[in-house]
Amino acid sequence: MNQELHPYVGMWVTEDQHIRHQLLPNNRYIEARGTKEKAYQGRYQITGNYIEYWDDKGFTADGEFINNVLYHAGMVLRPL
Repeated sequence: MNQELHPYVGMWVTEDQHIRHQLLPNNRYIEARGTKEKAYQGRYQITGNYIEYWDDKGFTADGEFINNVLYHAGMVLRPL
């Protein structure tokens, strides 16, 4: 049976596309910065409109989805 994807799964980018968050359907993420395709990666959890990140190197972060915009660590990301 094919599970329906969470609506926030996919690619989120800053206006200049320098920062790119790929939210994968398996609750993993990959963050690209400029030409570095895997600057950060780890797991994430979405609760309502709130997202928490746990990087594989040990740091944590969070963000919020408001009106189809992701606000995360001072960045504004939109779906690609």
